[in-house]
Amino acid sequence: MLGFARQDGELHCEEVSMEALARGAGTPSYVYSAGVIRDRYARLDAALAAAPHRVHYSLKANASRGILDVLRAAGCGVDVVSGGELYRALRAGFRGEDILFGGVGKQEHELREALAADVKLINVESEAELRLLSRVAVASGVVAPVGLRVNPEVDVRNAHHYIATGARGHKFGIPVGDALAVGKLALSLPGIALQAVDMHVGSQLHSFEAYSAGTARLVDLSRTLRDAGAPIRYMDSGGGLPVPYSDEEEPDLAAYGAIVTAAANSLGVELLVEPGRFFVAAAGALLTRVLYRKETGNKTYLICDAGMTELLRPSHYDAFHRIEPVATPVGELVADVVGPVCESGDFLALDRALPDVHAGELLAVHTTGAYGYVMSSHYNARPRVPEVLVDGSRWAVVTARETYADLVRLEDPSPTWRQG
Repeated sequence: MLGFARQDGELHCEEVSMEALARGAGTPSYVYSAGVIRDRYARLDAALAAAPHRVHYSLKANASRGILDVLRAAGCGVDVVSGGELYRALRAGFRGEDILFGGVGKQEHELREALAADVKLINVESEAELRLLSRVAVASGVVAPVGLRVNPEVDVRNAHHYIATGARGHKFGIPVGDALAVGKLALSLPGIALQAVDMHVGSQLHSFEAYSAGTARLVDLSRTLRDAGAPIRYMDSGGGLPVPYSDEEEPDLAAYGAIVTAAANSLGVELLVEPGRFFVAAAGALLTRVLYRKETGNKTYLICDAGMTELLRPSHYDAFHRIEPVATPVGELVADVVGPVCESGDFLALDRALPDVHAGELLAVHTTGAYGYVMSSHYNARPRVPEVLVDGSRWAVVTARETYADLVRLEDPSPTWRQG
């Protein structure tokens, strides 16, 4: 499904005019298509039909309550990596059995919270974490359902080294050479039930070689752990499915599904997957208005009301996002599309070929549903923008625009001073 398309020349999200959304919600705003999210969930779910499976959406991509409601209604579970994300998932109606708890630096209180929520799995990333979880579980009088997140140390090729997580030396997961020893330790510790092996090799993987090599190592490890007495019930192949930001192709879901379902079926276990970006990136657009068109130093700048505080990816990852005017495109222009933040690194696009856009016009910055709002900030004391969900011909503000008062809400003008 294509969430953003032109009707009579004007850009719409599903059946709602982006101009109408700008009038109703203001700019800048994040706009999400519920239809795109449902469509992507249905297509991935179908691609995994050859094996018993459960899809768990990764909240770190976008934790908006509106998006969580759409996915929960579709039958999706969730993957969380912090106590805060666990809180958001529970508040959105997900039950413990719907939740996987991951993350490389879980704190003791987060482990207690995960056990109290009776989550499906806690994916452990080190021997030290496993020992801490054992102590917390015993103190809580429960048994922790554990998966071992293994770093399979495979060749990972993607767009940026920040989003590669499964190669040798990365901070994530248990090195594959240590995984058997940690697994055997899990079998000996009180309060631990070793039920799964897990990996996440990175994001934006346009080749499935890493999945093939990584799952092969998970299968071998699972068989050895079973021989040692571990009741392995799940194989978690992580996330990482790519989305096109420019002229890339959509991932071949059938090929991906064939790899991961064959691995799970060879063990006779339930397959777990953790997509995030794949569901929501193309479902979102950042709607922004051009404040000024500025000519200086033989360059043209389109200075917008959205910048790096709303969308960090261009500055942080050198990421490309397609940009187009909401109105019917006319003419040609090459410009830097920048924001109002006091940083030279505050840009949405550099030397971008665009239609001839002027001050007051609306722009849509596409494929921003993932790692957009969740990475936004208050830098320069800028309130965070609203999130708008569109579903067919109706729309709603699902996250309100912050006010100046929200910026200082947690500050104490008369703090209690202590000695020592």
